[in-house]
Amino acid sequence: MFSHVFIGVGDFERALAFYRPVLAALGLAPRFCDASRPWAGWQETGQARPLFLIGAPFDGQPHAAGNGQMTAFLAPSRAAVDHAHALALAHGGVSEGEPGLRPEYHAHYYGAYMRDPDGNKLCVVCHDAPA
Repeated sequence: MFSHVFIGVGDFERALAFYRPVLAALGLAPRFCDASRPWAGWQETGQARPLFLIGAPFDGQPHAAGNGQMTAFLAPSRAAVDHAHALALAHGGVSEGEPGLRPEYHAHYYGAYMRDPDGNKLCVVCHDAPA
């Protein structure tokens, strides 16, 4: 469905320190990192798309997080949701909702919500029943 998702950041090195461990915990592999631009991208191993990208806004203006915008990452398990949320907080993120069931979405929706150091809202979610 998606080609790529791009998240603007204000401090590229700080953003890398946040996203590298979180995305690695979700099994996403680095595709490239170009600090001179600056931007970086991740993908599922063996898949060209979709890409998740971070970088300075293209128009050269300062980054500003949007209200009502969120990027949600699919996790392979509830334990991966817990782990990614903990890593996010350990690397400068702020919790917007602890890991747990959200039955208002569906019976097996297990998610966690956080903001990255630039204020971008993120979700990590597993839709599967516990194994």
